[in-house]
Amino acid sequence: MHCPFCQYHDTKVVDSRITLPQNNIRRRRECPECNERFTTFETLQFTYPRVIKRAGYSCQFNEQKLKKGIMRALEKRAVSPEILEKLLDRIQCQICQEPSKEITSQRIGQIVLSQLRFVDEVAYIRFASVYLSFQNIDAFKTTISKLEDQ
Repeated sequence: MHCPFCQYHDTKVVDSRITLPQNNIRRRRECPECNERFTTFETLQFTYPRVIKRAGYSCQFNEQKLKKGIMRALEKRAVSPEILEKLLDRIQCQICQEPSKEITSQRIGQIVLSQLRFVDEVAYIRFASVYLSFQNIDAFKTTISKLEDQ
């Protein structure tokens, strides 16, 4: 890495730490040429499995689609942007930890519901109503009863 002060072509890593929950790597560096110190942050890049849709075809995992669906469930709810980002990070980590190189859209929905339950119960019901294709009020009642029992 080039030094931002003198542009020397190489720097030495003095300290390295993982910062949770963002999964960043914080590195303290020193330039051997000018002896200046600076900090860099590296963000881990996830390798996502392919998504198998209900219709049977597969496609690439789309982070924006996931975020949009969760944001719609959280619409007009008192959830901070920081909590939303932590929620998305946890869901994405869990998706990446799946043992297969493929994951069904149903499994993604289960993961989202399992994490969303701890953030906002109303958002959980909203997401479940779309993911589980509620057809009537009884489906809502059943899901609410299960949520209350847990």
